[in-house]
Amino acid sequence: MKTVLTFLKNWTLPCAIVTGTVLYLIFAYVPALEGAARFFDPIFDAIFPFFMGMILFTTFCRVEFHEMRPAAWHWLITVLQVLLVALVAWLIMGMGMTGNDLVLMEGILVCIIAPGAAAAAVVTGKLGGNLETMTTYTFISNFVTALMVPLVFPMIDKGVDISFWSAFFSILYKVCLVLVVHMLAAYVVKHYMRRLHAAIMSVTDLSFYMWGFSLSIVTGSTVKYILHAGTTVGFVLIIAAISLVLCLVQFALGRYVGHFFGRVVEAGQGLGQKNTAFAVWIAYTYLNPLCSVGPGCYILWQNAINSVEIWHRRKRDASEGKTSG
Repeated sequence: MKTVLTFLKNWTLPCAIVTGTVLYLIFAYVPALEGAARFFDPIFDAIFPFFMGMILFTTFCRVEFHEMRPAAWHWLITVLQVLLVALVAWLIMGMGMTGNDLVLMEGILVCIIAPGAAAAAVVTGKLGGNLETMTTYTFISNFVTALMVPLVFPMIDKGVDISFWSAFFSILYKVCLVLVVHMLAAYVVKHYMRRLHAAIMSVTDLSFYMWGFSLSIVTGSTVKYILHAGTTVGFVLIIAAISLVLCLVQFALGRYVGHFFGRVVEAGQGLGQKNTAFAVWIAYTYLNPLCSVGPGCYILWQNAINSVEIWHRRKRDASEGKTSG
């Protein structure tokens, strides 16, 4: 039993991905479980936002708020993101893309334009990075995305009919619900409810394991998106392959920028780990719903990379422990 628990602790993210995939396939393709699937589907839809809120709340409880301030790497990563968005938009417009080519490029675009994941701070903390600078970047990234979406989407797809201010405030509203509300709650608990704060802080890696549970729900939803994409298997595989390359490129670019500032982990997670649930939402809301398969695949790849990073960090820590011993 101890061996099993150790394995689950060391490989939380891969186990969550496998669990979410297997459970979805079982409930989706075993006829006897069809009724149970319909019963649990709205429950999981309701649970996920709750768990994401709790993940952010417990993470923010560990943040030293007075240390949150913009850093040089924030702006360089932001400029890099804007340039990548501009490049993809220029290619779409310059080549007059339509059909599957347009779907592929829109899938790439939403994976780039999406803000840094709210849970990136959780993984950053697990990797030994700085929570404060990562949390600050998350806010900057969400604001920049709120600006770019209503500016770029009408340019690349003439069928997109959105006003700048309605889209801008709609996105900011979601940001406030996800980030600001839970940060304020964490601030109140940290400064005025010290016993509760101490109890939360006493549970090691609480937010990380909550994220692992939430990831299993996200994975199930992702598999559902992919299997019901309404296109050929070959085209889905092409989207999956492109999203893998894009994921590797964004993590690599982020880490490259970060090494100039001594923030390799933070910059890598900032540019590479995306809020894919948000990316799926903007794809469905403003673009061709089929391009949501791109960020759907991206979430699997980014968590595979996170798993490798955590494994490497654990291995290095163990090696350093033996050396110092």
